[in-house]
Amino acid sequence: MLDTISKEMDVANSTQRNSAQIEMRMGLPHYDSENEHEDEIPINCSNADIKDYESKSAVNRELGDVMETWTIERFKSRIWRSICIVIMQNKLNLLLPFGPAAAILAHSWEEKRGWIFFFSLLGITPLAERLGFATEQLAFFTGPTVGGLLNATFGNATEMIISIYALQNGMIRVVQQSLLGSILSNMLLVLGCAFLMGGIVHHKKEQSFNKAAAVVNSGLLLMAVMGLLFPAVLHFTHTERHFGRSELALSRFSSCIMLVAYAFYLVFQLKSHKNLYDPIDETERQSEGVSDVEEVPEITHREAILWLAILTAWISFLSGYLVNAIEGASDSWNMPVAFISVILLPLVGNAAEHASAIMFAMKDKLDISLGVAIGSSTQISMFVIPFCVVVGWIMGKRMDLNFQLFETASLFITVLVVAFMLQEGTSNYFKGLMLVLCYLIVAASFFVHVDPESENGNIMNSLGI
Repeated sequence: MLDTISKEMDVANSTQRNSAQIEMRMGLPHYDSENEHEDEIPINCSNADIKDYESKSAVNRELGDVMETWTIERFKSRIWRSICIVIMQNKLNLLLPFGPAAAILAHSWEEKRGWIFFFSLLGITPLAERLGFATEQLAFFTGPTVGGLLNATFGNATEMIISIYALQNGMIRVVQQSLLGSILSNMLLVLGCAFLMGGIVHHKKEQSFNKAAAVVNSGLLLMAVMGLLFPAVLHFTHTERHFGRSELALSRFSSCIMLVAYAFYLVFQLKSHKNLYDPIDETERQSEGVSDVEEVPEITHREAILWLAILTAWISFLSGYLVNAIEGASDSWNMPVAFISVILLPLVGNAAEHASAIMFAMKDKLDISLGVAIGSSTQISMFVIPFCVVVGWIMGKRMDLNFQLFETASLFITVLVVAFMLQEGTSNYFKGLMLVLCYLIVAASFFVHVDPESENGNIMNSLGI
């Protein structure tokens, strides 16, 4: 019994000492009861001793109230600071009210599909950019492997969310065309603008980047083209062994192979051959005595996780309105669904990549710009597209890798053009201008392109079949 009492007293004394240390670190006064015997009221005590004890107890209670108030105020200030950093400091967030406006329009004037789509598009744009910001902040607190997985997951989260919503609604062509448009936008528009702006700022020299890493990414993109090309060729040559089933089975098998290849690519990039992806200008900067200011996180890792959850939920909410209004917007704007899916939707999803790539190129950090633009294209082609095929498989949807002949040819030519641009390991403003002009040609082509599947559907509807 005595041993139990002594152990409990030791635990109580240890707790008091820890509380005193915490109070001292926080700059608050504390009451050390180890050196004071007034905390214990003796059996034979006078009225003065009792009053003294009660006064000290009141002081302790006041100190407890001060600590509680100080903790609450500190918590409130941290929340306000986080909101200011994520919401207030970015001018693009002025577009945030368009999100609720789209929801109000969808419930009040459902026939205004064009405006619902337009407002949803504007409302998602700053959310996609802030999602990239929160991912970058969380990457400060993780290792390179976890950081790579985070970039793979959240870097293209907007495209994945829109694609899953479209899959649920059976809009497989929208899924295929929006993901294809993300690849084309990253490889031509984002990379082209980065080369163009970097070349203009640093016009007195030719910028360089790591050619070996670019070759690896180009090889992966060509593998993705192979995965998309064979189902399309199988379909258009009518050489399927089992009509309607062989094409789908080949797509699902190829998707699993591509996911395995992407997993090994992450191991290759983040573990076994990390030095292959080191920026080539680090030694030059050190020899020239140029030192970049070390970047520090602006928010804590818990705040970053919370913001990721909030932004992902809000994007998911708006994506439902966006997907449901695509066909209505096509009719009201007299614009092909293919153009909306390939050109307009990727501009929203690639808002974060576009801004980051240009910013790093202007700072003469082309390796990072290349990682953002080409790396994102690799993620979509080798991870997001096969992932959507697997998700469609689980949902019972016929999502395959047959992106139709026109779309597959556009991707093949784009990969070839970009591979030729990257083979020298250097860039200038003229290369960037050529890539941007190529994107304008692609955009014009999809504006006059009629999707054969949607055309067949319209004919069937007009015939009442």
